[in-house]
Amino acid sequence: MIAALVPVLLAIASFLIRVINLGTPKGFVFDEVYYVDGARDFLKYGVEVTGNAPEFIVHPPLGKWCIALGIKLFGNNEFGWRIAVALAGTLIILLISRIAHVIFYSPFLTALAAALASFDGLLLVHSRTALLDLFLTLFILCATYLWFRKKYWASGIFFGLSLATKWSAIYFLALFAIVALYRVFTEHSGKALIKPTLKTFAQFGLLPICVYISSWIGWFSSSRGWDRHWSSNPFTSLWHYHAEILNFHVNLSQSHPYQSNPWSWLIMGRPTSFFYDSPKGCGAKNCAQEVIALGTPILWWIATLALIVLIGMWSYQLFHRRVDKNLSFIIYGIAAGYFPWFLFQKRTMFTFYAIVFEPFLILAIVYCAREFIDRAKNRFLAHLFVLGILAVIFINFLYFYPIFTGDVITYNAWLKRMWFPSWI
Repeated sequence: MIAALVPVLLAIASFLIRVINLGTPKGFVFDEVYYVDGARDFLKYGVEVTGNAPEFIVHPPLGKWCIALGIKLFGNNEFGWRIAVALAGTLIILLISRIAHVIFYSPFLTALAAALASFDGLLLVHSRTALLDLFLTLFILCATYLWFRKKYWASGIFFGLSLATKWSAIYFLALFAIVALYRVFTEHSGKALIKPTLKTFAQFGLLPICVYISSWIGWFSSSRGWDRHWSSNPFTSLWHYHAEILNFHVNLSQSHPYQSNPWSWLIMGRPTSFFYDSPKGCGAKNCAQEVIALGTPILWWIATLALIVLIGMWSYQLFHRRVDKNLSFIIYGIAAGYFPWFLFQKRTMFTFYAIVFEPFLILAIVYCAREFIDRAKNRFLAHLFVLGILAVIFINFLYFYPIFTGDVITYNAWLKRMWFPSWI
């Protein structure tokens, strides 16, 4: 009974951590300058503008509408900008624990999944910064969970919401749709294939597209949207606009001091500094205040090892044609969120993009923990060992907490937390 309550208690505590001093740092943090400005424009005009002129934007509207809702309810201030992501980050913890419950059906492992999510710095930083990636992560997690439960119509809706937040959701949609279609072809043949095939195309093709297009309602209903009148046909104009957006993303190669290659994401080789200042008030001559999008290092390093183990297990099972569907689900999530980025080596990329597949990395750790406990001669000691690892992760999380939340600390204290030169 106590273990069953742990995810809820952790989610409540995590929400409090997210909302306390949510207005710190003051002003815009990292790309908030773009997304908060867009959210304000949506509330006022329904589209994004620069002065009286249409503004070219490179991401769909939904994530900025989520930020706009927070501003509408809590005001045009730092708290209002960030409250929606704080709520999204909390829901992600609950959703990860729910998926863990469905996969492992173990109160201990469900609580472990919730704890790992609660003790991660990257999720915490995203939950306190008004960016789009956490909304993307939430919608993707909802879509894949519903897919796992074979509730494909509902899954298609959330895949559409994911696309309406950031285009990178297309990789998840494509992979999970292909697997769903593969299942159709393995379960049916001949004329019996026609109906379920068409149904699958509707669930993972037509439905997400309709949801995506509906997210542009502000652009359709306004005369001020970018390229709105490029053609007399608004859908033709929208198609042209999307061609311009695609061209931007494909050719984005501008150098950035915190850009990083996907090879280093899992080990946090080059975390993204969202904010840095040297204020007074720490009791020392030199002070530092930083918000760094750094995953709790020990957690991510363990997740890297867990991923290697799972790839080995999955490959072995695949070779022997006895694949665990739970293991496959975890591999699919990591593959869709991580591997496509290796195809764009010249593109400007950042470590914080890894947030979208982090839930599946946590499930990978839990999967390995389950295997370790099940194979152990003494299950009690195995549980204690897993709890010991979790305690180390929690201590590591607390150590880096000041640079997750933008606390003012001494410069020496900040420097001690820069474990590698690449973090500076």
